[in-house]
Amino acid sequence: MIYHLFQALEAAGVHFPGIGLMQYLSFRAMLAAVTAVLLSLTVGKSIIGWLQRKQIGETVRDLGLEGQIQKKGTPTMGGIIILMSIVVSALLFCDLTNVYVILLLVSTLWCGALGFTDDYIKVFKHRKEGMSEHGKLLGQIVLGFIVGLTVWMSPEIVIREKVEVETSVERTLETETSVTTGRYKEEDVVKSTKTTIPFVKNHEFDYRWLSPVKGAWGWYAKWAIYVLMIVLVITACSNGTNLTDGLDGLAAGTSAIVGVVLGILAWLGGNIIDSNYLNIMYIPGSGEIAIYMSAFVGALIGFLWFNSFPAQVFMGDTGSLAIGGIIGVSAVLMRKELLIPLLCGVFFTESVSVLLQRTYFRITKKRTGVGHRIWSMTPLHHHYQDKKAPEGPVIFPKPVPAQHEAKITVRFWIVGIILAVSTLALLKLR
Repeated sequence: MIYHLFQALEAAGVHFPGIGLMQYLSFRAMLAAVTAVLLSLTVGKSIIGWLQRKQIGETVRDLGLEGQIQKKGTPTMGGIIILMSIVVSALLFCDLTNVYVILLLVSTLWCGALGFTDDYIKVFKHRKEGMSEHGKLLGQIVLGFIVGLTVWMSPEIVIREKVEVETSVERTLETETSVTTGRYKEEDVVKSTKTTIPFVKNHEFDYRWLSPVKGAWGWYAKWAIYVLMIVLVITACSNGTNLTDGLDGLAAGTSAIVGVVLGILAWLGGNIIDSNYLNIMYIPGSGEIAIYMSAFVGALIGFLWFNSFPAQVFMGDTGSLAIGGIIGVSAVLMRKELLIPLLCGVFFTESVSVLLQRTYFRITKKRTGVGHRIWSMTPLHHHYQDKKAPEGPVIFPKPVPAQHEAKITVRFWIVGIILAVSTLALLKLR
């Protein structure tokens, strides 16, 4: 809103010092991050107090984990703090006519509402399981189709090919200045199913290569494959973040690290000169995603003030489902979804650990009558905690000595930072 206000004032011929600053993505990104942090810190204490007065506390199922019972009664649904900070900051400093910003706002509110419903059922209906798995999955799939079909149908979501960059030198009597400009032809605007992939010359993979048919039907087939991939990515990211939210500060800190990288990638991919220099896909208008991700990171950092060990509040599914949805949607819009297994390696590993554990347990129980486990407990972060021994054989028993949850969280953050740096480094590997 502030961005549009400044635009209107400038169009009306109103000039004052600093009015042009809102044109710069860097300035708006910094404002969005700072605003989100301050909003989280300002409203966080009030929201936590309100949750305590309403007795909206965490219901704990005894899994034999160290310190688990002490968490009982800690306010949950703290994801409201995160959502409020992101949305308000985005409304203030993003271009609200930008299709990427609109999709991110819709995704944030959609996944937030899905998570809020799940938390509401747990807290107020006293049903520990919350929404059914099928209900949450259906909500995520519907969002995936909304985003995927918009990417397919919207004339504003395009990529530019054959971008040319020119460098000229402007000389005066006193100075010599190098000026770099980028340009492209209108016929180079294309609707494309191309995406970014590491380790290849041009960093590009086209989903049409997976199409089993050619011609007119091939055009529909490639878009159908791309839309289904978008649905899969958004659903996987949302669920992966939800599974990671098991220790104080783990999901929030890891997501903030991922958000920084996505913001950088959005910045580079939305800049015609930087994208040409790095030989990555140029996506006009995607620079606004960098501002949204700045608000995202700022909100998570502010939330960590209250969520770090020992947590004063938990984000609940209200926060975790929304965070995962934002990460998945932003990666898809920037054509970086194939980098997710590396960038979001912590979330990916947590999800795979649960999937493998359940599958192995069911197979061995069917064969032997006693379920076997790969790890002592999943998601994987619980494997490293002090806990009672599980029933049945375990391939990898719990580590000795077991680690404190604060140490586990910080070590997962360190792994997340390594993966984040690795993802950025891939930009120069071909």
